[in-house]
Parts: sequence; C-alpha cells; structure tokens
Amino acid sequence: MSADDALQQALACQRAGKVGEAEHLYRAVLQVLPVHGEANHNLGAMFVQMNRPEAGLPHLKAALEAAPHNAQFWLSYIDVLIRCGESFQASQVLAQGRRVGGIGRDWDTLEERLAQPATNAKDLTALVALFGAGRYIEAITAARSILEDSPASGMAWKVLGAALLQTGQAAQALAPMKRAVSLLPQEADTHSNLGNVLRMLGQPGAAATSCRQAIALMPGFIEAHINLGNALHDLGEHEAALASYRRVLEINPGHAAAHANIGTVFLQTSRLEEAVASLQRALQLRPDYVEAHNNLGNAHKKLGNLEQAAASYRAALTFAANFAEAHSNLGNVLRDLGELNSAIAHCRQALTLKPAFAEAFLNLGTALKDAGRVHEAVASYESALLVKPDLLEAHNALGVAFLELRQFERAMACMRRALELDPKNAEARCALGVALQEVGQIDASLACLRQGLQDDPEFLPGRSNLLFTCNLAIGQETATLLAEAQRFGDMAARRAQAHQASPNAADAGRCLRVGLVSGDLRIHPVAYFIDSVLAALAESAAGRIEIIAYSTHVSTDAMTERLKAHCREWRAVAGMSDQRLAALIRSDGIDILVDLSGHTAHNRLPMLAWKPAPVQASWLGYMATTGVAAIDYVIADPWSVPDGAETGFTEKVWRLPETCLCLTPPDVDVAVSPLPAVANGYVTFGSFNNLTKINEHVVAVWARVLLAVPGSRLLLKSKQFDAEVVRREMAGRFTRHGIGGERLMLEGFGTRRAHFESFHRVDIALDPFPYPGVTTTAETLWMGVPVLVRTGDRMLSRLGLSLAMNAGLPDWIADDDDDYVARAAAHAGDLAKLAHLRATLRQQVLASPLFDAKRFARHFENALRGMWAAWCNSR
Repeated sequence: MSADDALQQALACQRAGKVGEAEHLYRAVLQVLPVHGEANHNLGAMFVQMNRPEAGLPHLKAALEAAPHNAQFWLSYIDVLIRCGESFQASQVLAQGRRVGGIGRDWDTLEERLAQPATNAKDLTALVALFGAGRYIEAITAARSILEDSPASGMAWKVLGAALLQTGQAAQALAPMKRAVSLLPQEADTHSNLGNVLRMLGQPGAAATSCRQAIALMPGFIEAHINLGNALHDLGEHEAALASYRRVLEINPGHAAAHANIGTVFLQTSRLEEAVASLQRALQLRPDYVEAHNNLGNAHKKLGNLEQAAASYRAALTFAANFAEAHSNLGNVLRDLGELNSAIAHCRQALTLKPAFAEAFLNLGTALKDAGRVHEAVASYESALLVKPDLLEAHNALGVAFLELRQFERAMACMRRALELDPKNAEARCALGVALQEVGQIDASLACLRQGLQDDPEFLPGRSNLLFTCNLAIGQETATLLAEAQRFGDMAARRAQAHQASPNAADAGRCLRVGLVSGDLRIHPVAYFIDSVLAALAESAAGRIEIIAYSTHVSTDAMTERLKAHCREWRAVAGMSDQRLAALIRSDGIDILVDLSGHTAHNRLPMLAWKPAPVQASWLGYMATTGVAAIDYVIADPWSVPDGAETGFTEKVWRLPETCLCLTPPDVDVAVSPLPAVANGYVTFGSFNNLTKINEHVVAVWARVLLAVPGSRLLLKSKQFDAEVVRREMAGRFTRHGIGGERLMLEGFGTRRAHFESFHRVDIALDPFPYPGVTTTAETLWMGVPVLVRTGDRMLSRLGLSLAMNAGLPDWIADDDDDYVARAAAHAGDLAKLAHLRATLRQQVLASPLFDAKRFARHFENALRGMWAAWCNSR
C-alpha cells in the first residue's frame, strides 16, 4: 500500500470511529516517512478529538515543521498549545505565523482566545486546557464554577470527574462520571472513563459493563479495550482479559501497554516464560515503561533468574527513582542473593517514599530476620499489619519470627490468625504444624501437617515437614514412611524436566568434581561434621577430587568462611529456581552431587529430581530415604543399615566400612571434669537433645530410670526450655509418671561454651528414641560422658547404635525399654567404673572412627570412586 492509499484508508477509519485502526495506519506511514506532514497532522488532530491534546501536540508540531506553508497546520498547532495551557508558546507561534502571512478570521479567533485569562471559569475551552496542562486542582474549581451556571454541561461533568480521578479522589469522581454519561451517552470516552473509576472503586463487573458500552459506540477505541481487559483481569477472567488486550494489538500492534498487560496476566497465571516475552516486547516499544520493568523483574524472580530480576528492578528505578514498589521488590531479590545490607536499604527507601507500604514492611522484616536481627524483623512485620491487618503473609512471617525467638504461644497465635484469614492456606497450616513440633506436640503436629496437605496436596515443603516429623513419632512403620517419601519423590519428578544425557566423560580414573548441596554450610550440626572431613579431602585427595559447594541459605558466618577454604569453588544459590540451579550444576560439570539436607530446612530435593549430575547421593543431613528416584545412593554404614535392611529406601544403600559420621572436634577449650556423682552423692542423668525428640514414650522410660535409681536427677537442656510455658509442660509430663519437679532441671541452651560446661554436671547421658541424638551424642562422648542408647528398626533410629559401636561402647546399647532401664541402673550403680570411663573416654573417642577425619576421608573418597566406577561401567 502506498502512503497516499494508507492515508485515505486511515481517514476512512477515523471517520468511522475506528480510531485504533486509523492510528495504526498513520503510524505505519510515519515509520517509513517520519516527517510526513499530513500523516502527522491527521494523527495529532485525531488525538485532540479523543480529548488527548497532549498526545497530539508533538505530531502537530512535526506537521508544521514539515510543511510551514500550510496555514491549517499553523492553526491546529496553536489551537492545541492553547488547549494544553501553553499560552506563552502559543502566543509566540501565533506571532511567527502572522509574520509569514497568517491572516483571516481563524487567526483572529486564536488571538482572542489568547487574550482571555487562562482560568476563565465560564470557558469550556479554558477548562479543557487546564486539564490538558495537568492543572487538575484549577480544572476542578473551573468545572464546578461552570456547573453552577450550567448544571447540564456534560463536558464540565466529564472534566470534573477526570480531574478528581487524577488527584486520587476516585470515590468523589464517580458521581460526576455517571452524570457525564447520562448527559453524553453517545461519547465513548465517558463510558470508558466511568469504567475506569468503577474498577478503581472495586466494582470490576460494573466497570466491564461500562467499557463494553464504550466499545459498542466506538469499536476501535483502544482505551476502552484496555480498561475492559483490566476489569476482566480483576474479575479473574484471565482468558477474556487476554482477548481484550489482543484486540488492542489487532488495532495497533505497537501498543506497549497491551503487551505489558498481557505479560501481567501471564505472570499472575504462572505462564512465566510467556510473561517475560510479552513484557520484553512492551519494553522494546517503550524503554521507559517502569511498570513493565517492575513486572519483568517479578517474572524473572519467580523463574529464579535473580540477577535478571535485580537488573529489571534497577532499570525501573533508572526511569523512576522514587518508584517505591521497585525498591521493595529489589530489596526482596537482593535478600535472596544474600546481599542483606543492600536489601534492607532498598526496603527502607521504599518506606521512605511510601510510609504506609505493608509489603515493603514485610520484605524488610524478612531481610532483617535473615540477617539475624529477629527482634527488628518482628517490629517490621507488626508495622505491616498495622497498615494492612489482613495481610496473611505478614501474620505467618511474624509467627515464624516468634518461633525463632522461642515465643511459642505468640507464634502459634499468629499462624492461627493466618488460618482464620484463609483456612485452606497450606503454608500457614504447615507452619503451625512445625510450631507444634517445636514444643513437642508431635501427634498434633502430624495432624496439622496432614490437614495442610489435604488442602494443598502439591505443597512440597509441607510434605518434607511431614516426613521429618514422622521420624520423631513412635510407631511409624517403615513401609508407611517409604510410601510417603515416594509420594514426595513422584511430585518432584513431575515438576522436573526429563533427564538429559550426561555429557560427563566416563573415565573412572580422572579427577572427580563433587558437588555438595546444603542450606547448612554455616554454624550448624551438618557443618560440624563436614568441616574436618573437607579439610582432610582437600589435603589427601588433591588432584583426585574437587569439591564445589552450593549454599542454599542466604546467611553466612565464620563457619562458612572455614568451609569455603576447603572447597575448589563456592556457589551462593539461595532463591535460585530448580531449573536454573540444575543448569548451573550441569554447566559446572559435576560428576557426583551429594545432598546434605534431605527433608530438613532449605533443602533442594525437587532440584535433584532434575538429575543435574550423573551420580547423586544423600548423606548426613537426613538419615532416611528421600523418596527422590533421581538420587542414586544413600550413604550409611554397617551398623545403621545392616544387611537385609535396604527395603526402606528408594536409593541404593552404599555403606562406608565403619561409620557414616565423623565429627570435627569442638573448637572450645573445655576440659573433662571429674565424675559429679562423687561430690554430689547422687547420679545425674542428662540429655541435651532437642525437645522435639522427647516424645511421651521417652518420658515414660526416663521416668522409670529415675525411679530405678533412687535420689537421681535429670538435667534436660534444649533451646525450647527458654520458655516458661514449655518448662511447665515438661514438668507436668514427668509428674504424670510419678517424678516430681525437684528431680528435674530444665534449662535453655545458652552459649556454645556454656553448653559444653554443662556436661560437668552430668554423669550419664540418656539418648531419646526413635530419633536419637547425633551431633549431641558425639559431643557428649567427647566431653567424657557415656550415652545410653537404644537400637531401632531403621537407619535413623539405629544411629545411636552406630555411634556407640564406633566409640567402643557396646555395653551402652539397649535392646528394648526394660533393657534400657536395667542398663541405666547398672551403670549408675558402679561409680568407680563410671569415673574411670569418664577420665579416658575423650581420648578413646578421638582415636575412634568418629573423630578420625583422615581415616574417614579415605573411606569417603573410596565410596565416591566406587559410585563413579559403577556409573562408568553402566555407560
């Protein structure tokens, strides 16, 4: 089509009310001929007809510059300058036009208009000019003045409503908008404007009706299609909203807002790749579109593309430095990237710009909590709830923060409030389940977690919590636990992409790249076990094994720096999507990927279902089956998983020859003390295990021990005992079994040094069951205190047995409850033997496999080599 043909067709569309098609045709001409006078003029005049004079102004100016001999171009440009309130510039252009021959009545009329005061309240033209110039307060005053004399002026009602809307007075704008519609029923923009106001007032159904009326009057009215799409989006009619936005693109393929709105719908319906494509197209058309930059950041964040998300938020702030939402969102993604100080700063900036911004308070609180500033986090969450009392996420986050502060009653109250707001919210329900677990209410915790998973069967974190909690409960069948783990694994597998053929070279003798995935590469029991082992591997296996760590937690500390020193490479991957993390691991050329978390906090088991490494194993963090079929091995030992006990795993059992655990000697200078019973005149039993492991059956057996050893006492230390309500509940549990409070000492954890010094008060340690102590048991032995353990029927419950056998303490292993009580009484009755054992036990265990890191590293390297050789042979 030639330019002239396109212009003729555009004029025909314009006359027929198909302004969108007309705009598209005019812009098509201008894309080829940017200085085409008539196309610019007609497009500018059309914008004026649509009551958008400010949009038409640059086109009318371009038309005049292209054809200064055209008198109509002068007149149109001056007219719109006046409409837009640019009186001074209009006067200058008028004078210039007069000098080059501008004469006649039309020129005189413009001069007369310029001579009138711009704020003439009785002049509709001046009123429109005030609005077009953005002088909304003056426009409101002028419109009301006109309506005093002319209450039936539809234009005055329309401008009044629009100006009220622009000044944030949507509720006050509604009546004028409705009045304008009644007086100007054939003007499409009045119906569209009314629809916009109705939507802002939370009436999307009525808004959609008004927008449809506008479209019926002017089928090509782009703004009406956009407003209709927005109303349908609010109604949750996403496909219908997309159809409205796509109609806009049929009229004008280069409409940036339509592309951006389509991207927003895709974002909210989790069609994330499509969202990115649409938002990027909007930004190609309009690079300064700050809302599109912000939403593109949101899409990238959901995809786990954290660096791209941060870049998008920063791009939004480049064009709008005071965009509070972008600051808040950038703070949130920087938190995931571990840049906590910057995250806090951006969230605070968002609140400076928008003090009543609940979501920014929420994001700030989470960043503060991750930075270890939990009390400040609580204050921030509470501020969020002052602004928005029904913000469910803030109630839940506040509950989690209170849980961290061991304010258990307040934590559960917050989670229950979240459930009042949304009884089917699986995240809040499972958080309550975790809180109940923390205070030792295991049965109630399991019931809560199962209810959460009934509400949302696909909530994988809840399934991990359920599996972990099942290990704490008495009477759980191995087959039942396996079936529950397989349900988790099946769900994770459905979310993962099909496994790709591994590009790794199948060379059994080459240097192996071994990846460790964990959220516990910081001060944590997992780190206490791997610290010396990684150091030994770095020394003894240099050139044969390279360790690459993938840290899934944002926090770092001195232990993190120790572990980094033992690794060839370190990756901070908190917040990274499963797909992206799997791609990173694959690109790093990892041969064997070892998961150190299992179903504990910050695990990335769903990512391992992608099978990013040819060989994958589970070790240390969770001593049970993960249920993930893509994990090939679980690392055990002959004591924890004896021959014939492999049926409880989806993984193949790979046994190290002695122990699957090797603790780094604690870095505290606390000596072993003499046996306290000698000075006290009575035996003190003790357990420093987490309260969650002390179920009702354990309490009953320990009460029997105390009754069997007259005068004996029991010292229990756990972080939960900082709370008086928890101490009172535990005392009540023992009272029901005949043990008075005078025989109990219930204490919080305290500092690490104080924790070790507390062993000076314990003669014999009692191990809980079915979930025994692991780190606690090894540290107790190092402090010279023997631990009475019970054997069990699966890997986790047999770890006490494994620790005792490797420590050389076979006579401290009980087969059942009666044997447990009998052995406790027998050992307590031989203080001389107990004192001798105490004096020699630290050296005994330091020389054992439990603390011999070099010995363990050799066995561990051999295991990795064996796994790798098996894979190479399978190739």
